[in-house]
Amino acid sequence: MNDNVVKTIPYGAHRLSVAPMMDWSDRHCRVFHRQMTKRAMVYTEMVTAAAILHGPKNRLLDYSAEEHPIALQIGGSDPRELGEAARIARDWGYDEINLNVGCPSDRVQSGCFGAVLMERPALVADCVAAMMAEANVPVTVKCRIGVDDQDPEIVLPDFIEKVSGAGVTHFIIHARKAWLKGLSPKENREVPPLNYDLVLRMKAAFPHLTICINGGITSLEQAKTLLDEGLDGVMLGRAAYHDPASVLVGADALWGDATGADAFGAVEAMRPYMLNHIAQGGRLHQITRHMLGLFTGRPGARGWRRVLSERANKAGAGLDVLDAALAELQTAATAA
Repeated sequence: MNDNVVKTIPYGAHRLSVAPMMDWSDRHCRVFHRQMTKRAMVYTEMVTAAAILHGPKNRLLDYSAEEHPIALQIGGSDPRELGEAARIARDWGYDEINLNVGCPSDRVQSGCFGAVLMERPALVADCVAAMMAEANVPVTVKCRIGVDDQDPEIVLPDFIEKVSGAGVTHFIIHARKAWLKGLSPKENREVPPLNYDLVLRMKAAFPHLTICINGGITSLEQAKTLLDEGLDGVMLGRAAYHDPASVLVGADALWGDATGADAFGAVEAMRPYMLNHIAQGGRLHQITRHMLGLFTGRPGARGWRRVLSERANKAGAGLDVLDAALAELQTAATAA
């Protein structure tokens, strides 16, 4: 059992957050996003409880100190495994541990976790109780509004009531159903209709809980509107990856400050990190692949992407490639 006092999440960190995204939100992506926002919560890619128990723990759990505030997302459905994974994760000092009850992929379904757990709220309650018994940071849940033929109007409030009864006080709700049969994971991010109103009503029904929303949010203005309507937080997904400057530059104004860099400042701030990564045997592409969309919509953006895509993955690629990509932007700006 965890005898330590549970640490609190940094005040207001969930006002804006960047979603856990498989193959995207790795440690390099998170460090890059952190240059533009010092206040938003960032999430790891989902790591299964079994992988934490039996896999290379340092590779799966390590991160840079500058990534705080940071949450670890875990997938699983075995309370014992999840509790042990939460105990192991204590040594890494995350600010939050999040249980995935939203991923619709076939691989996740076959393991009976992710969105399929929307059908088993009592099991989710057992899972989070086991995690909370071992964690020394808050345990949160990211879920859907329902799956397949479930009626979200009935299922979602029942799910929240049962899981919060186990002690969870913080839910991030992806405001779409997940169709576990007939739609791909990609289609599950786009096809089922969004239902923001239902999530807003969950906040009204459970005012004592922290309720955050995810799904289809593409601008800071949209995020602010949802916050103004009473939600506790907004989670950005693909917009933060494909067009990060549009939603992360200036995001710290939501907390009343302006600590993040602009797009060019973010590139400059990444230079020492890149040099250190290369010196340790890493490749430039492992970082710059997350930066391709940084200048979306600006003159020279296509040249920026082309140079990084074609040259950053080559052996020996260094910061001269970054300079060449920046030169594409400068040339286009001069010609405009």
